[in-house]
Amino acid sequence: MSEFLKKIAACCYEAGVRLRHFLFDTGLLKSETFDIPIICVGNITVGGTGKTPTVEMIVGHMYRTRKVALLSRGYGRRTHGYREVAVTDSYRDVGDEPLQMKLKYPDAVVVVCEKRVKGIRRIRAEHPEVDLIVMDDGFQHRYVSAKVNVVVVDATRPVEQDHMLPYGSLRDIRSSLERAHYFIVSKCSDSMSPLDRMLMKKVLLSIAYQKIYFMRYESLPMRPVFADVVGSEAGIPNFSEVIAMSGVGNPSVFIRGLRLHYRVIGELTFDDHHVYRVRDMHAMERMLAEHPNAYIVTTEKDAVKIFNSRKISDALKRRLYYIPVRMSYIEESDKDFLQNLEKDVG
Repeated sequence: MSEFLKKIAACCYEAGVRLRHFLFDTGLLKSETFDIPIICVGNITVGGTGKTPTVEMIVGHMYRTRKVALLSRGYGRRTHGYREVAVTDSYRDVGDEPLQMKLKYPDAVVVVCEKRVKGIRRIRAEHPEVDLIVMDDGFQHRYVSAKVNVVVVDATRPVEQDHMLPYGSLRDIRSSLERAHYFIVSKCSDSMSPLDRMLMKKVLLSIAYQKIYFMRYESLPMRPVFADVVGSEAGIPNFSEVIAMSGVGNPSVFIRGLRLHYRVIGELTFDDHHVYRVRDMHAMERMLAEHPNAYIVTTEKDAVKIFNSRKISDALKRRLYYIPVRMSYIEESDKDFLQNLEKDVG
């Protein structure tokens, strides 16, 4: 599609989004309020903004003192309707991110359902013990009125410089940010200056109650994807050459982080929510055959999917590793996000 046609399509898409917001704002379309606090975590752009690590951070904190349920659409799954996620499920049936969350917090209720209102009602009916719902990727889903809206913004892709789909990556109009209670600016560099933070605050904050937090990815120690094959006592091999493999929305941060510590001699980059097939395993084996001293390093999200893959040789399993990440505040940023969030949900 030419640039001109993309601009025309973007104008039409924006008109449709504005009409939808108008229908909700005037009450012609209804938002439903529930008798349980709901934290909605979302964004207004497509591609990886850091939403999943943000959801993990919130669930992980609330999980210690509350009965938490995570509600997700389960993007990319081959099933439909309401489904409760089990640790034994395939990511193809429940989605990669919900399964990743269930494996990390097995006692939490994790549900996938395209219709969020229906999903919340069934959680309330089938899990009366749940006293907090975290709704993943629901900021545009205005049929549910969340108690708290957390919007994640990618520091490497400023929204004020972006455009509506398909000309840009915005899937919602910038004025919708007025409905946010908190902004998480993800993927910040350690060198982000106070001036940069001040300018971003000026762009994002429009309502008195809104707060903004600046965070970066913090890499945790590397782990084998197949610990049962490598051996739990084997430790991390001392290697310097890696092949970076990812199927995430914005892989640049992951690859840039690898380059800080390793010599990246090759890349295997797939689309977000990629389904790994036998041909992908063969592509990995070919690259490893060309580089006998290298290991493949991937993201935690991809590791969940690869672990579910069939027909993967033990030789390949021994050379597959992943790097877990977590969110951490950059220096001089406020660090009271989770405490304030806890107060808000009561």
